[in-house]
Amino acid sequence: MALNLRQKQTECITRMLNLNQPVNATGTANEEVYKILIYDKFCQNILSPLIHVKDLRKHGVTLYFLIDKDRKPVHDVPAVYFVQPSQANIQRIIADTSRSLYDSFHLNFSSSIPRPLLEDLASGTLSSDSIHRISKVHDQYLEFVTLEDGLFSLAQKSTYVQLNDPSAGDREIEEIVERIVNGLFCILATLAVVPVIRCPRGGPAEMVASALDQRLRDHLLSKNNLFTEGGSFVSSFQRPILCIFDRNFELSVGIQHDFRYRPLVHDVLGLRLNRLSVQGEKGGMRSYELDSSDPFWVSNGSLEFPEVAVEIETQLNKYKKDVDEVNRRTGGTDGAEFDGTDLTGNTKHLMNAVNSLPELTERKQVIDKHTNIATVLLGEIKERLLDSYAKKENDMLVRGSIDRNELLGALKGKGTKMDKLRFAIMYLISSESINQSEVESVEAALRESEVDTSAFQYVKKLKSLNASMASANSASRNNIVDWAEKIYAVTAGVKNLLSSDRQLALTRTVELLMEGKPNPEIDGYLVFDPRSPKSSSGSSHLRGPFKEAIVFMIGGGNYVEYGSLQEFAQRQQPVKHVIYGTTEILTGAEFVEQLAFLGHKMGLGSNVAASTH
Repeated sequence: MALNLRQKQTECITRMLNLNQPVNATGTANEEVYKILIYDKFCQNILSPLIHVKDLRKHGVTLYFLIDKDRKPVHDVPAVYFVQPSQANIQRIIADTSRSLYDSFHLNFSSSIPRPLLEDLASGTLSSDSIHRISKVHDQYLEFVTLEDGLFSLAQKSTYVQLNDPSAGDREIEEIVERIVNGLFCILATLAVVPVIRCPRGGPAEMVASALDQRLRDHLLSKNNLFTEGGSFVSSFQRPILCIFDRNFELSVGIQHDFRYRPLVHDVLGLRLNRLSVQGEKGGMRSYELDSSDPFWVSNGSLEFPEVAVEIETQLNKYKKDVDEVNRRTGGTDGAEFDGTDLTGNTKHLMNAVNSLPELTERKQVIDKHTNIATVLLGEIKERLLDSYAKKENDMLVRGSIDRNELLGALKGKGTKMDKLRFAIMYLISSESINQSEVESVEAALRESEVDTSAFQYVKKLKSLNASMASANSASRNNIVDWAEKIYAVTAGVKNLLSSDRQLALTRTVELLMEGKPNPEIDGYLVFDPRSPKSSSGSSHLRGPFKEAIVFMIGGGNYVEYGSLQEFAQRQQPVKHVIYGTTEILTGAEFVEQLAFLGHKMGLGSNVAASTH
């Protein structure tokens, strides 16, 4: 039984929609109760990739509303609330109960409700004499968004900026770490596993790992803890490993152009919560859903774009052939006249044809959808030369340098301002040695294209800080702002990890951590085991090998890393399982905007209008 986050979270939501009653094999409660669902914006985003309107109907939800909208009373009907435990939501619930909007209130909070808020809720409903309307209060531990079986986001915006902001105080940093720990705790509670935790030393990864370790230890001491029910995992002796990293571990992946289907669709077309809108073939916008229910997306997401185009063509031809076959059998076009003698044979053909129609229609819809998406992508690729950017950036990372004419040619050629900025930053990151005059020409070329260079300047400053730190080697590990300066210790290490197919440093490190053999690259990594006494955290059983891993990236993740980890897991014999999660999923442009924001805060960059599009 592999860890399947999507399935687990969907089961929790289904139970919640059925008033937290046990559900039967069909996924519905034994007695059907009609009800109303009230959620906030954050919880709407949790529900959106997992539950469709038809599913809500199946669970007896007849109406659903956002909590902050004006709502009319609906008597004799229970209401299921699914909201974050915030002051504003509590006040709204008190107002709703005092107006007796619904017959009874089933309150579900996306994470554990803090004591002071629970007390506010109690006193507010008591004073309006409506406490009897509240049937149940549940902590659901669902404060994360699951996009695929092994992909989640905590939907915490701008974490990278907040953690790397030079003006951030210790208290603010602690709050951010606390929020991340809370999200990861929800993930582990939903999966009902207590993992062994590994992370590099220093920086946000260590802070999150050690705070999560403490939170799990405290929780395991309580009698009715959330991890005793998950007996099936505990008894199998095989616990997962949770590997925590910070975006600075491998900055380049957050910035580079990628030419595979899934990352391209996300980066270029703005896939969000598994949905996107593109220009339809007959004009007008078309909205599509891309998730595990789409077989083409599942099997071709990791292919390079040209291979996807070929695959669409292949599927289309196969579809046409199957349609012809159905027509031939039912239309009597196979040469045999329909003379009424072979009635049973003909009826069987017709029945087969009728039965195959829904499947054929569905296949055609999937083919049309991807033809539309690929056509729009192709337009962007040609317009912006995205294939050329992806290839040049990859070559730079492998070689550690680029021909000067090629570099400046790309910056003066096609592409949006953001494409050029990303390419220029990739040049900085991948260069083993910085050639001052070359950097100046790059800056001049960017200015010529009216690109705001603050993100470029920010990365340049980090790189020079790192060089001086490496020579002085006197970093105090406790100074939080030093993180930013440690960033490039990695890029030096990235070079030797690049094979011909350029496996990401992240994937390579996860592979080593899952194998658990001694290796200089990971020997310095910290180990936390929340189940063991504190003193024994170095013991050997924690080293692996592991069949399952949860990999978490602080400060923004992307579909490139997700795809790379999935390919690694599938390649293993026997197949391993990896869940990838991050504080938020970012396109290259969104991440560079966070770098630019930090650059501006430090007074770096040009004064060209801040728009980089």
